[in-house]
Amino acid sequence: MNIARLSIDKQILTWMIILTCLLGGIWGFTSIGRLEDPSFTIKQAVIVTQYPGASAAEVAEEVSEPLESAIQKMGELDTVTSINAPGASLIEVEIKSTYDGDALPEIWTDLRAKVRDAARALPEGVGTPVVDDGFGDVFGIYFAVTAEGLSNAGIHDLATFLRREILAVDGVADVQVSGLPDEVIYVEPDLLLAANQNISPGIIIEAIAGANSVQDAGSIGPTRLQRPDGSDSISQIEGLTVGVQGQVINVRDIAEVHRGLAEDPSLLVRYNGVAAFTLGVAGLSTENIVDVGARVDAKLAEIDPEIPVGVTLNPIYQQHVVVEEASNGFVVNVAMSVAIVIAVLAVAMGWRAAIVVGSTLVLTVLGTVLFMYLGAFSLERISLGALIIAMGMLVDNALVVAEGMQIAMQRGKTSREAADEAAGKTQIPLLGATVIGLMAFAGIGLSPDATGEFLFSLFAVIGISLMLSWALALTVTPLLGHYFFKRGGVGDADPYGGPLFRLYAGALRGALRWRWVVIPGLCAVTATCFMLFGSIKQQFFPDSSTPIFPVHYQLPQGTEIRTTSADLAVVEAWLLERDEVESVATFVGQGAGRFILTYSAEKANSSYGHMLVRTTDLESIPALAAELEAFAATALPAGTLRTRRLVFGPGGGDPIEVRFSGGDPAVLRALAEEAMDRINAASEVIQHVRTDWLEQELVIKPLYATDRAQTAGIERDDVASAMLFATDGVSGGVFREGDRQIPIVVRTSPDEGYTISDQVIFSESAGALVPLDQVVDGFAYEVQDTRIHRRDRLPTITVVGNIPADVTATDARNQIVETIEAMPLPVGYAMEWGGEYESSLDAQTSLAGQLPMSFLIMFAITVLLFMAMRQPLIIWLLVPMSVNGVVIGLLATGYPFSFTALLGLLSLSGMLIKNGIVLVEEIDIVRREGRALFAAIIEASTSRLRPVVLAAATTIMGMIPLLTDAFFKSMAVTIMGGLAFATVLTLIAAPVFYYVLFSGAERRAREAAATDESAAGDRGLAN
Repeated sequence: MNIARLSIDKQILTWMIILTCLLGGIWGFTSIGRLEDPSFTIKQAVIVTQYPGASAAEVAEEVSEPLESAIQKMGELDTVTSINAPGASLIEVEIKSTYDGDALPEIWTDLRAKVRDAARALPEGVGTPVVDDGFGDVFGIYFAVTAEGLSNAGIHDLATFLRREILAVDGVADVQVSGLPDEVIYVEPDLLLAANQNISPGIIIEAIAGANSVQDAGSIGPTRLQRPDGSDSISQIEGLTVGVQGQVINVRDIAEVHRGLAEDPSLLVRYNGVAAFTLGVAGLSTENIVDVGARVDAKLAEIDPEIPVGVTLNPIYQQHVVVEEASNGFVVNVAMSVAIVIAVLAVAMGWRAAIVVGSTLVLTVLGTVLFMYLGAFSLERISLGALIIAMGMLVDNALVVAEGMQIAMQRGKTSREAADEAAGKTQIPLLGATVIGLMAFAGIGLSPDATGEFLFSLFAVIGISLMLSWALALTVTPLLGHYFFKRGGVGDADPYGGPLFRLYAGALRGALRWRWVVIPGLCAVTATCFMLFGSIKQQFFPDSSTPIFPVHYQLPQGTEIRTTSADLAVVEAWLLERDEVESVATFVGQGAGRFILTYSAEKANSSYGHMLVRTTDLESIPALAAELEAFAATALPAGTLRTRRLVFGPGGGDPIEVRFSGGDPAVLRALAEEAMDRINAASEVIQHVRTDWLEQELVIKPLYATDRAQTAGIERDDVASAMLFATDGVSGGVFREGDRQIPIVVRTSPDEGYTISDQVIFSESAGALVPLDQVVDGFAYEVQDTRIHRRDRLPTITVVGNIPADVTATDARNQIVETIEAMPLPVGYAMEWGGEYESSLDAQTSLAGQLPMSFLIMFAITVLLFMAMRQPLIIWLLVPMSVNGVVIGLLATGYPFSFTALLGLLSLSGMLIKNGIVLVEEIDIVRREGRALFAAIIEASTSRLRPVVLAAATTIMGMIPLLTDAFFKSMAVTIMGGLAFATVLTLIAAPVFYYVLFSGAERRAREAAATDESAAGDRGLAN
């Protein structure tokens, strides 16, 4: 007794399966976690080290090099890169993609230990390296908070209040606040008065630094003593006294003290032109982000009465809303797909078959959601896509069993006999074909790199759904067929005698007779399509469907942040006049926080500005972006404005990147200049070609007069401190205001009009002030690199470029490959490609390492199913030909062959192999019943016509809703075009190949039989 018959005989068991899938699926769908993107570990950490006063070259040599040398000893390391700027080193450590998230805590602990050990040997004056391994946290609920009318202190209090309240929300992991106004207390001595009183800036700094310090005061027995309260107001700082030569002088008598905004803040944020700060909320990875977002919204509504009037929380991005819309869209897509399946089946096989197969499909989807919930998977972009991909493959199993059972019952058999026959001869082939369909995705899902981690849920969900579809096809489908299918009479009309079947049988007979025309024709079409494949646009991951596009603005290196801010205000005003623009979030000095997984912010740089522009719809972005770039080119000629699109999936960097590495920065800059010239000459589509080192900056250096300075008791550090006092100011401690620490800066008043040469330096040995120009021999001017990049301990300069929206990175790179790779390189220097090419190559290399084993397993299964070689050969001969429909479809629509299209191609190969297995197995069964080869092929192929055509039709039509989805549209076209051609291959090419491979054996068998009959006749005559 097989499974199908048992499902009818033991109906209570089958109904338990049905109810489990139905009710459990509904429960699972309401309980399952929801995310925008699959959980994906950013295997990067950042190490920040301050080295005040050092040049970028000194930072690279004295800080980054020792730290990178220690880090490079880690066996888990993939690459180590650094950005070296005056006074600061920023090192990024990237771990090999083969390490999963569970291994990272131990790796980061090892990293901290190595950095801590290496830090002991760093030069004096270098700050303690800070390791940040939270680099990849995603703050998917992202607000810009405007607070017009509030004081700076009030804005800080508001941010503290909001962060405290939201952190208390269940499911919130972290709250990040950025862009708060940087306040400073400035103490600006009057140089003339200070000089007359012989008061050095150092004396004032010492007095201020100790005024509000925290110092242990000891204890008396069990009672603790506490320090006196410090200066907690501006007036008290002004009232501090300075002792000079036995006299006591108040600070207010020689200096002006005032509180204001920092003149050179690290970040400025605006929302629609209004000053703002950002509030980012990250949910726990184990939580449903939709529920977390709803709880955050509820908390904000609850505390709204406590928020001051004039404060507005403007959403820049709301991940929970996006995810909820995606989930609802998935339900609509599934409902549409099921409706399409039922409608097509109702027309082709009648309403009874439509209900049987449609019900099985719904139960399969619900059961898959149940097992996803039990397996701790979430509903996100990739798992939802996996369910949609699987829809076409899920129909096959139920359709084959239902069609076989319906035909058998039409011929007069009982439901049990029909189920026994239909499932008995197909359950093993269907199982093998289902496993093969799953193995087509194993190379991606089990890839040990970032792409494999990102797409693992694809493999897992397809595996769950396919295996469940096979199980339900052998249990639920027979039971529903038992209820709905009607038993016919023994003498009823031939179910395959309709006009469509007769037409197909006639066409197949013609193809078999003209096989030596059909086969070369198919080979010619396949060869042509393979050649045309090179004409298809290539793309790694498609652009995001979120109606947001980032804007990058770059002024010459060293530009002050206020100048950058003023330029972006011009861009804001232009954008806000456009009807298609909903909002503009502006970030001056660095990028935004990581609000989606695949977004990576630019590093801090005062000459850089960033905007996130939200539009009313996705379609308006290309035109708006082009007009914006044209406007900026005219209105802001000093800077470079470029727009980009958010991209799905891992990757990063600019579309076009070429790196040069070597020891001499001057040689690297020369190579980069030559590369930029070659790119501009070879390509008209690559835009904004530049280097990541940006422009060199002018540096002023005093010429230290050694003899005179040492005679006066003035050291080099004293000269540097004097220049710092005359410009940015010297740190004088902090002013404590609640939980805030406001820096106190002692400096020369910028309004007094003094130059650096007017400064005086206090000589400890002489006890007097010495003019700066007496200890220096003037000033020298140098041009220096102030942004030195290193990669794997070598100085590395990267030439980068952008491309228009209608051009793929592959096409653009192909225009410049020859000229760039023809560049002569000095000994010891190297060139390599980065950008999208590198990301795509890494993913494809990893995939190429996994696919051979997957396809080997798939081939082995087909051999084991038939225990022969010719049948598997027939099936696998069809696989390369499936590319034909893909090429035709992509060329016709103009869509690129992206990574999702590759998924569609793998899915297509699984469907094709599955149909081929069932067809070839049917031919073998008919031949075993004694039919001649030609007749067996016609009969078996005709019997498979309806399930093959219906499965293809339902799958193709089920992909229609995805044609409007930015992420899945290339995949949809790949499956639709490929499956349409694959159907012809299954119904025409497979029988033709079968006939060619087996006709010789049958002919020899007939000749042997004729010889035996002749010999037997001769023996009879002799007797």
